[in-house]
Amino acid sequence: MPAKAGDRHRQAAGEEEAEGSGTAEVAEAAEAEEPPPPRMKEQKLANQFNFIERASRTLNNPMRERACQSEPTPCKNFSATANQCTTGTPGRKYKWEIYDAYVEELQKMERSKEKEKPKAQTAKREEEKRGRKLTSLELQSDDITKISKAAKIMERMVNQNTFDDIAQDFKYFEDASDEYRDQEGTLLPLWKFQYDKTKRLAVTAISWNPKYKDLFAVGYGSYDFMKQGQGMLLLYTMKNPSFPEYVFSSESGIMCLDFHNDYPYLVAVGFYDGNVAVYNLKKATSQPSYKSSAKSGKHTEPVWQVKWQKDDMDNNLNFFSVSSDGRIVSWTLVKNELVHTDVIKLSVEGTTMQGPQGLQLQTLGCGTSFDFHKKIDYLFLVGTEEGKIYKCSKCYSSQFLDVFEAHHMAVDSVSWNPYHLKVFISCSSDWTVKIWDHTIKTPMFIYDLNSAVGDVAWSPYSSTVFAAVTTDGKAHVFDLSINKYEALCTQLVVAKKKNKITHIQFNPVYPVVIIGDERGHVTSLKLSPNLRRIPKEKKGQEVKKGPEVEIAKLDKLLNLVREPESKAGKRAGETMALPGAAS
Repeated sequence: MPAKAGDRHRQAAGEEEAEGSGTAEVAEAAEAEEPPPPRMKEQKLANQFNFIERASRTLNNPMRERACQSEPTPCKNFSATANQCTTGTPGRKYKWEIYDAYVEELQKMERSKEKEKPKAQTAKREEEKRGRKLTSLELQSDDITKISKAAKIMERMVNQNTFDDIAQDFKYFEDASDEYRDQEGTLLPLWKFQYDKTKRLAVTAISWNPKYKDLFAVGYGSYDFMKQGQGMLLLYTMKNPSFPEYVFSSESGIMCLDFHNDYPYLVAVGFYDGNVAVYNLKKATSQPSYKSSAKSGKHTEPVWQVKWQKDDMDNNLNFFSVSSDGRIVSWTLVKNELVHTDVIKLSVEGTTMQGPQGLQLQTLGCGTSFDFHKKIDYLFLVGTEEGKIYKCSKCYSSQFLDVFEAHHMAVDSVSWNPYHLKVFISCSSDWTVKIWDHTIKTPMFIYDLNSAVGDVAWSPYSSTVFAAVTTDGKAHVFDLSINKYEALCTQLVVAKKKNKITHIQFNPVYPVVIIGDERGHVTSLKLSPNLRRIPKEKKGQEVKKGPEVEIAKLDKLLNLVREPESKAGKRAGETMALPGAAS
């Protein structure tokens, strides 16, 4: 009994504990179910540019009525009997008046059509004939273009076979005798370019195409004032020396030309009569695409040089020209015409003349050549007939940056060095070639070639190599890094006494020069290894190449010639201290 009572007691205690734990769980659940405290609503800012929130409607234009009044059509009253009727006595015919009138009108129309038929047939026949002619001409032109392409390829193949020995020399021949002579070189004659119609004309300009390295343009005219006539522009390729690729003829002699660097199909040309023009090689016309006139400000004297420049602010193509009239002009290609702007006038100091009624007339210098700096866009040099070289800027139209008393006769050519930013070269009819630093008034090097120098050109592969041609028919090639006193090669190119060499140009890629003469011939010559000497590679050492090496090479030579400022100051001090030393 006591045991049973204890069990009951335990059972009751367990039930109580269970009830207590149940109430605690219910209380926790009730707490969890209690709602959270209410949050404050965020005030939404109205977007004044949001038109979705408010309706908007576009106004519809009101309907309008439009009417026009015309004159009433003309009307006529006509009346006649439409039924079959008899007129007169019974022996007469029956007739319908309306029907008869209609038939009569119809017959008239048919007659007129019959008359017009033969005219229309003859007109049609004529049109058909014309159409046949046009179609036949078009077909002929298409056939000609197809044949011309094939003929060009065939012609080049035939020429390659004909001049195979010259092509082999161009590619592979190297003068072996150069190994046994250090400071001498030779020019190997290659192809000779000539055209029947240019035999009596002189080569007045030569320029290589910047894109196609085998293509070059030749300008033909005359340097003789008394023998002026027609001119010609020819384009030759080394792949076909027998006939020019393009032929253009002009009323006046061509004096100069230049290819555009970015658009190699555009050729700017200057004429003896003072005009300038631009030829487009893509167009199948013999006339220039652009040409100046008396209205558009052409030169009054021969144009001696033209040079393409960077596009202007409106991205229009433009080029510069220099003439004997003392003007340097910028020509801009706008739509279908050339617009001119005078950049500078070559006024000569101390040459003002007294004109009528006390007017002061200033004489202008005669420009013969010019060249623009390779890096400094505004800077350019101008050579004159008086022998002076003017350093000019595009920004100043009435003032020179500097004047060099360069030569005693006309400056035939002036050219910046392609590597060194300070150095330029000039040649003249006074027999000399001079190399200058544009920051110094006196020349660095002077070379006397014993004859009037027609042209001079820097080589594209070295800062110290240049070539000049003289009127006695000789070509001179110098390399200052090897011999700074005399030419490495002086070679007779033109043998005839009455013939003179006029121009020379280096090919931008191949070791070739082209030389033009007064008989209209262009001769190509290959430079021997000594004239284009490249430093030999030493074992374990790489040969440095590039513009920096070329600049350092020329600077080294110029430093030998330049007088140091300290020494110059010392000497000046000595002469100041000792006045008797000047005597």
